Amino acid sequence: MIEVTPTVKIDESEIQLEFVRASGPGGQNVNKVSSAVQLRFDILSSPSLSPEVKERLRRQAGKRVTAEGVLIIDARRFRSQEQNRQDAIQRLVALFQKALVEPKPRKKTRPTVTSSAQRVFEKKRRGLVKRTRRFDPSEWEG
Repeated sequence: MIEVTPTVKIDESEIQLEFVRASGPGGQNVNKVSSAVQLRFDILSSPSLSPEVKERLRRQAGKRVTAEGVLIIDARRFRSQEQNRQDAIQRLVALFQKALVEPKPRKKTRPTVTSSAQRVFEKKRRGLVKRTRRFDPSEWEG
């Protein structure tokens, strides 16, 4: 079990880890060892998350979620497979913790009388500046 918060735990059977060869520097080792990790987590069929959390997680993950609702995290920061595995799981847990936080509802507010008056004043002043720049053919006789 992976503990996201004291109340939310994710079963390791819900996560699929695939080890692939990483690109980049590493000499001959990079061609032999599959050290990069590709973590897959099916958001839609997860029993550990509520529908609201699933939706927030999909929104926050963005392009990392496929059309089928599978979250894919690529971890290739380290040279060792185990470090990349831990990195992928930590990034998944961080995403979950962000998605578990309920956003505060927006309180509707109205602009103050002063701010409205200031806005109108600035608009009038800007219009006056533009008016003075306007071309008047009657002034240009010659």
